[in-house]
Amino acid sequence: MRRSNWRQLGGRALLAGVLRHAQVLLCGCLLGILVSVPLAADTTETTETAAPAPKPPPANPTQDQLAEVIVQTTEPRFVAPTRRDRIGRIWAPVLIDGKGPYRLVLDTGANHSAVTARTAQLLGTLPSEDGSTVVTGFTGSAVVPTIHVGRMEVGELLIGPATLPVLADVFGGAQGVLGIEGLSEMRIYADFGRDQLVISRSHGERARRDFTVVPLMLIRGGLLVADVHVGSVRAKAIIDTGAQGTVGNLKLRKALMRHPPGNTAHEDIIGVTLDVQGGDNIAAPDIDFGHLTVHGVRVTFGDMYLFQHWKLTDEPTLTLGMDLLGSFDVLVIDYNRHELQIRLRGS
Repeated sequence: MRRSNWRQLGGRALLAGVLRHAQVLLCGCLLGILVSVPLAADTTETTETAAPAPKPPPANPTQDQLAEVIVQTTEPRFVAPTRRDRIGRIWAPVLIDGKGPYRLVLDTGANHSAVTARTAQLLGTLPSEDGSTVVTGFTGSAVVPTIHVGRMEVGELLIGPATLPVLADVFGGAQGVLGIEGLSEMRIYADFGRDQLVISRSHGERARRDFTVVPLMLIRGGLLVADVHVGSVRAKAIIDTGAQGTVGNLKLRKALMRHPPGNTAHEDIIGVTLDVQGGDNIAAPDIDFGHLTVHGVRVTFGDMYLFQHWKLTDEPTLTLGMDLLGSFDVLVIDYNRHELQIRLRGS
């Protein structure tokens, strides 16, 4: 393999200034919650018929309502950009059964929403007596309790009756995760410069002239995937707003070079199931999206559990986390158009 796939980071590298001060990445729903069919207490599979969804109130939450969310913190309320001393985040203020709003991590890598045990207590909802569910995170799977809710709403997104897994608090202060159910016709607008998040129905809006468009495909029931080049290697890149760091599979590392460069650092990844897997954190070559090239990305390479679950171990694949996605000025994810629309900082 050609050593030229790897290079030293230059002073103008887009992400070179992001400090990796913590050697642990919190992933999971924070990088993909996959929920199986609910299991009864003795782990026998059961099938339930959901009750009809209650009619939502006539008024949709608006941007003005989003501004009413009170978060006891000095950090941004909705979207935090990636800076030298922190990795960015996207939080959605979600009403659950009319209560809240609760601050949930927006996670395009999770096929199901979930809440923490503390959030379940605040909702006054006891875990369901008719079963639990198997949750698959980035580093492993586990059986967890569930709660039933009537509806979840944020912006123009309304999710009807839902069974939510109850997870350990690994969300960095958030109260759960908002997964991709219900997003198939939606448009997510995240403005990192103005701390603004809008979730609305997509009307097929084209990107503005100062935006770069990255075509996306939907695979595995809703994962957003872009075709990219990492150095000279073609790879699939999963857009994952719930992950802190960017993670690559072993097939990609092998394609880049049989032996990693000398500046490798070990990094542990903790998933929502609290399983821990380790990997090699490496300064990767440029990631080329076609009309956009990103420099200075560090990628943690490892034989991660979720790559095996997704059956994405035989082709070069990486998940793009908020270390990269949070470095843009504005990020638009249009599920209807199958597009990522990006405005760079300073453009």
